[in-house]
Amino acid sequence: MAIVTSQTELQLEVDTPQSSSSSSVATHQFQNSSLSTCVARRIKESFTAILTKFHAGYFRVSLSFGGQALLWKTLTGPTDDSSTLRFRFQLFHPTAFTLLWSFAFFTLVLLSILYLLRCLFYFKMVKEEFLHHVGVNYLFAPLISWLLLLQSAPFFTSNNQYSYVVLWWFFTVCIVVLDVKIYGQWFTKGKKSLSTVANPTSQLSVIGNLVWSQAAAKMGWKESAICFFSLGMVHCLVLFVTLYQRLSGADWLPTMLRPVFFLFFAAPSMASLAWHSIAGSFDTASKMLFFLSLFLFMSLVCRPTMFKRSMKRFNVAWWAFSFPLSVLALASTDMQKK
Repeated sequence: MAIVTSQTELQLEVDTPQSSSSSSVATHQFQNSSLSTCVARRIKESFTAILTKFHAGYFRVSLSFGGQALLWKTLTGPTDDSSTLRFRFQLFHPTAFTLLWSFAFFTLVLLSILYLLRCLFYFKMVKEEFLHHVGVNYLFAPLISWLLLLQSAPFFTSNNQYSYVVLWWFFTVCIVVLDVKIYGQWFTKGKKSLSTVANPTSQLSVIGNLVWSQAAAKMGWKESAICFFSLGMVHCLVLFVTLYQRLSGADWLPTMLRPVFFLFFAAPSMASLAWHSIAGSFDTASKMLFFLSLFLFMSLVCRPTMFKRSMKRFNVAWWAFSFPLSVLALASTDMQKK
């Protein structure tokens, strides 16, 4: 019996390290699987949070970069007057503009991919944004951004029918659909008539038509350019009068969105540029629109307290300052040429 007992003990002593080794391996595998599951869950939660919080208003960033790219292309263009500031920009290496345009392009591509994923996985949120009186106006922002980059691209020209013209037509169809939706509901005076839903972001629909008009004029399509210009200017006038009667009220626009008031002078500035492209010269009509935008700009600059509360904490709405200033600078450049 003693021998048997000792053999049993010996067998137990030999088997114990093997069982402990296998249990440690199983524990290690369980920990790895738990870690992988935890990481996957965290990634999914982060991805979900990004898509649910992302909205078309983030295209203000690409809109600002697109305006800056077009401004730099204009300033670095050839000039014969060596006494102007534009001549100083000739000292910059062309690579600087290429880097700026490339950064703007990749920013717009990233934002577009995120919004397409939002449309794919959270279409209900996109639909709510489309029906919102403020959110629907920002759907013009990605289209305007793409066309600004198209006009300022160092690789494309307005005479290239296989790139510029095809892309112009694609974005034109998109903006016409939005025009029919927004302007149609203004015209029919339903629950979302202009007097009810008008706000400074509504200027984006006007700016979109004017940018399309300028692009068409640069391709030599005068009739199409005049068509979009007339469409934009008529609604700009109606919208301008409507908003002028409501500027005293602060309950119809959140405080954090106060920077979008800069769009007031972006519309006439863009109209000045568009008419310059149509007429071929910076004539009286272009000057009138430029001086109007300059007056509106000075009116807003003289009221810094209006933007004080919106500047306490950083918000994506801050990007609304950049694009109007870039467009005003472009109009000033054309005025200086004249």
